[in-house]
Amino acid sequence: MPDTITTTISPLGSMDILSQEEAENIRSAGENGSHELFRRCALAVLNTGTNIDNAKQVLEVYRDFDIHPVQSDRGVRLELRNAPASAFVDGRIIQGIREHLFSVLRDIIYTRNQIERSNRFNLLEPRGITNAVFHILRNAQAFAPIGRSRKVVCWGGHSIGRVEYDYTKEVGYELGLRGADICTGCGPGAMKGPMKGAAVGQAKQRNYDGAFVGVSEPGIIAAEPPNPIVNKLVILPDIEKRLEAFVRLGHAFVVFPGGVGTAEEILYLLGILLHPDNRNIPAPLILTGPREAEAYFRQIDRFIRVTLGEEARERYEIIVDDPERAARAALAGVDKVIRFREREDDACYFTWQLHIDPAFQAPFHPTHETMAGLDLSLGRPPHRLAVDLRRVFSGIVAGNVKEEGIRAVEQRGPFEIHASAEIMGPLDDLLAGFVEQQRMKLPTSEYVPCYRLVS
Repeated sequence: MPDTITTTISPLGSMDILSQEEAENIRSAGENGSHELFRRCALAVLNTGTNIDNAKQVLEVYRDFDIHPVQSDRGVRLELRNAPASAFVDGRIIQGIREHLFSVLRDIIYTRNQIERSNRFNLLEPRGITNAVFHILRNAQAFAPIGRSRKVVCWGGHSIGRVEYDYTKEVGYELGLRGADICTGCGPGAMKGPMKGAAVGQAKQRNYDGAFVGVSEPGIIAAEPPNPIVNKLVILPDIEKRLEAFVRLGHAFVVFPGGVGTAEEILYLLGILLHPDNRNIPAPLILTGPREAEAYFRQIDRFIRVTLGEEARERYEIIVDDPERAARAALAGVDKVIRFREREDDACYFTWQLHIDPAFQAPFHPTHETMAGLDLSLGRPPHRLAVDLRRVFSGIVAGNVKEEGIRAVEQRGPFEIHASAEIMGPLDDLLAGFVEQQRMKLPTSEYVPCYRLVS
């Protein structure tokens, strides 16, 4: 067993008062309580900095961990039992981790009480879902002051190698020098690197109030625990709302090398941009990495051309081995987006105008049945095909690192993915390339595929 600590901590940053009902809900197990959800997300936060990227393994290693709110006259405190000792220094919890713990508490309570259990949001229709995403972000204070925000969303793998990681820092540094705020999936690797570089760039400009927004969801947070630079952590209820938060928060998108999760993000954004209602809406998309990642981008580019066509290819730019050029291109795109939103009377900090197809908003639950039922055939409108292509990669992410997906594969074997011959070859090449380049798991792991391609 690893070293653990049992202690009680006070709030930092948010959520210092709970009602009796809220505290009871967090303590309660079962269908009507949030205790297990909170326990898992809290453990992920406390596990920051370790090399375990498997939710099931994290929960097994720390199976005796528990956390409970303790009410007092001075507000709420959290009692931690058998928490990972790596989250503490000389017996005291690290300040950033303490802040993230209470952010998790805030978002779980808000989502449960104000989103899921209230009658304010119809989560079965697009407008209600978008409004729910907006309110969760606003409650977490993820929006920059009006007129200030230049937010660049950075996507990429959480287990990339040193050369690629250093490149993400260089791009982040160039972005930080130019006043950009950074939004990522909050984890390590290509999510941490841009924030680390931008923090240095902003410090050189004596900008000490930069926003480093980390956007996560309960299913992925154990594999991608918040890195220490994140100063605004937001937990959305599922992957679809997390992805919508990214595209509505961001002014530009920079994609670094990654694996299936990164492919999912690219396909999600391209699928939205290919919708006829969005063809005139700017959303700069830059794919960039060091020279060593050129083959990776060729694979991604080839797959997109074959499946989604040349219109999708026109929506992104590939920049290899030039951090300054990548940053300049992203921020030129940011300025274009801001001018467009001003002309269209759209909000600068959260775009309402972008149309997101309900199929991209509906939660997809990867099971053997749903994965086998995906329609992967050419001839469909590209924005429709992108929905199921994105779900393929979402299912593989689940089978790789999410507890529910891992258990399903252990019990019933690999997911079966059926595709037409035209898509099967490029998809097989892309996934085989990810395996060969060790982009499915940490480099020290021997990857066992959680999927099987069937023609």
